[in-house]
Amino acid sequence: MKTVKVLGCQMMVEEDKKMNLEKAEEMIARGIRKYQPDIIILPEMFNTPYDNSYFPEFSEAYGGDTTLKIQKLAKEQGVMIIAGSIPEQGEGEKEIYNTTYVFGSKGELLGKHRKIHLFDIDIPGKITFKESDVLSPGEEITVLDTKFGKIGIAICYDVRFPELFQIMEKEGARLVVIPGAFNTTTGPAHWELLMRSRALDNQVYVAAVSPARNSKASYQAYGHSMIVDPWGRILDELEEKEGFLYRELDIDYLHQVRGELPTRKNRRVSLYDTIKK
Repeated sequence: MKTVKVLGCQMMVEEDKKMNLEKAEEMIARGIRKYQPDIIILPEMFNTPYDNSYFPEFSEAYGGDTTLKIQKLAKEQGVMIIAGSIPEQGEGEKEIYNTTYVFGSKGELLGKHRKIHLFDIDIPGKITFKESDVLSPGEEITVLDTKFGKIGIAICYDVRFPELFQIMEKEGARLVVIPGAFNTTTGPAHWELLMRSRALDNQVYVAAVSPARNSKASYQAYGHSMIVDPWGRILDELEEKEGFLYRELDIDYLHQVRGELPTRKNRRVSLYDTIKK
């Protein structure tokens, strides 16, 4: 397929899981009516506040309220949904992962991605957060085969590790989707820079979808969901408020960029193959 229509839902996340699922359903329905997208993307931790204290209570295994709701919506609406991320109950009694589920247009589970790099930072006087106090890291790089081509999935802090994106590109990803919830300290400094860099470095499309900023929440999301093309240009960007991110992506243009600026062919992998090391 030469083009794919991508819609991101930058939604407000509240302290009530039921309200969050209703908001996701409402935005999905409204977005479909307005844009008729092929793929819909939700934000990181869209069913829970981004706060360690909420993750155990809001966590669920596959087949819980959230996955059943999104799976049903994908089937009813006939659209692929990349379901942001949720706190996922793991196989062990204490394991909780930050996990993206992906459903096809018939409601089938296409795959999932568990956040590989946990967000453990301490910026004095600004923000301290340690996901590893509650969450466990994923161990697999995720590139999914879909009817729209291969799509890589990363979650938020994963974007700071360029080797991950090199591997996804090498495995055939042409679009990388990043549900993310940068904050008002790291967001203004690095969000745009990182999304554009990962798109430019690997000559792929990047679609990064954040929650809207909730001024009442303990963690203030930066927002600014964006879609970046393989040349590093921002095709669409939101501010901090709730809204829709939309673009029709031209896969032929991706191949054009790779032909005009053949960095993949020009790599001196014999000197610095970070993918193998």
